[in-house]
Amino acid sequence: MTHTLKRTFAMLLLAIFGSTILYNCEPDPDSLGEQLFNNDAAQGNEISYDVVAYNYNNNDSIRSDAARLINGLNESGGALTVGVLGAFTEGQFGMQRASYLTQLRMPVDNFDFNGANPKVDSVVLVVRPPANTISNTYYFEGDSLKTNTYAKTDFPVDGVATEVSIEKKTYPVRKYGKIGGASKSMKINVHEITTFLDSNDDSFKRSNKTVSTGELLGSGVFDGNVSAISITKKSDNSVVFTGNLGYRLKLSNTDFFQTHILDKKGKPELQDASNFIRYFKGIRISVDETDKYLYQFSPNDLQLIMYYKYDKVDNGTTTRPQTNLVFNVGGLNAHIGQYEFNRSGTPSANALASINTNDGDAKLYVQGMGGPSAVVKIKDETIAALRDIYTKDKIGILSAKIRVYLDPASWKNTNSTEDRRFTVNPMKADGTLDFSKLAYSSDLLAGLGLYSYNESKGYYDFVVTKTLKDLVEGKTEKDASGNDQPITNKPLWINAGTFAADATGKLLGVRNTTRAFDMNRMILTGSLDKTNANRVQLKVVYATKK
Repeated sequence: MTHTLKRTFAMLLLAIFGSTILYNCEPDPDSLGEQLFNNDAAQGNEISYDVVAYNYNNNDSIRSDAARLINGLNESGGALTVGVLGAFTEGQFGMQRASYLTQLRMPVDNFDFNGANPKVDSVVLVVRPPANTISNTYYFEGDSLKTNTYAKTDFPVDGVATEVSIEKKTYPVRKYGKIGGASKSMKINVHEITTFLDSNDDSFKRSNKTVSTGELLGSGVFDGNVSAISITKKSDNSVVFTGNLGYRLKLSNTDFFQTHILDKKGKPELQDASNFIRYFKGIRISVDETDKYLYQFSPNDLQLIMYYKYDKVDNGTTTRPQTNLVFNVGGLNAHIGQYEFNRSGTPSANALASINTNDGDAKLYVQGMGGPSAVVKIKDETIAALRDIYTKDKIGILSAKIRVYLDPASWKNTNSTEDRRFTVNPMKADGTLDFSKLAYSSDLLAGLGLYSYNESKGYYDFVVTKTLKDLVEGKTEKDASGNDQPITNKPLWINAGTFAADATGKLLGVRNTTRAFDMNRMILTGSLDKTNANRVQLKVVYATKK
């Protein structure tokens, strides 16, 4: 958890009486009292109730288009996007591999390439981390920060060989999975996409969408590090080049860009963006391996740069200067995080094949990026029992929490950092998500975004105070037509990830979570074994009104 506390885009963290309290959502006033209680020392009578907790199969599919790859908004209102690349395999969840699909566009319509006879020199793909700050982005493996400085006497500055000093700073990216040794490096491939990414088709918004690929544009070995470069002139220390943090992959298939881009100068294919994205349909970034690690990058900061020379005539003299074309890879282009799973023969596969919605499951498997979730159902008889003592004894519910224990005996990520975050949403009686009501009723979500983690005892407490009080006290809620309806007892859907917010901490809405790029996986103790003291339970603290 210590690394996660450094993350800029994590939700608000409070430490109260030695307990870690995390806000995934602004709590309702009824749940604000949770801040005053130590998890194990709330004053009043505490009763524990069994609940039904079971696995939920998302069929390895999730919305992973540009609208769902948002980790928040910056101070200017721009989207902070996050994608995932890599692959990781272990015995409980199996294999998970992440690729990335994106369209690209020319910088302007009818690009003229500056002059005649343009020829490609090289093409480079630059992949950048989600944030250019050390504390937010990097996981340090010992003394991993490296700075190299060296001199070069013939660096070209405005066409003149110049003596410069080059400083290169290298940082390891934050990894989830295996790190170090043979697992340090991965082969990254860049392919041409031959399927049009139709953003108006909902199937192109999901992580399990398959597309066809054409030519291999290039491959390279990613060693797990990103670098920043600064080049200064020795003569006056002026900066002549700055390269922001990233990994540069040189694409070897320059013939593709010559025939598909430069040789199309003045042709309809380059006439406008609409023509271009149907002609050059995009690129797929993927990895060869199946068992290394996952890491995050910034899709909006991807760069595809084509360097080329052209004929320049000046006073009757023809020269061939070099320039570049930077494709537009972010912005309005279609983007898809593409995820593959292979959990054949694993405990998680067995659990998802036999979900017990009546009594609950023994273990709960929670995984981001479209993997499984967990569902917790407060029993109707529990609501009835609490309603009875509420009516007879005039009790006041001070605190209500769903306590869920980690199962470290089954799964503990010992090789890389974990950033366990959760979202909690109500579900309809038919098992579908109750987004329709959440879209207009903040009351339903109130309190569900607040949870605490007891690290020493290994459990999470999900606050459901307002949810339980409303059910016990017979409160009503507005339907879509504005009519009052009795609040019903809805199952609670627990996912990996957190609610996204803008720079001020304001939530972007209940649909905006980090589920689509959350790399974590967790095994929790379920509710099936009633002899297990660590089974999922509802903890209610109440006081009698005098």
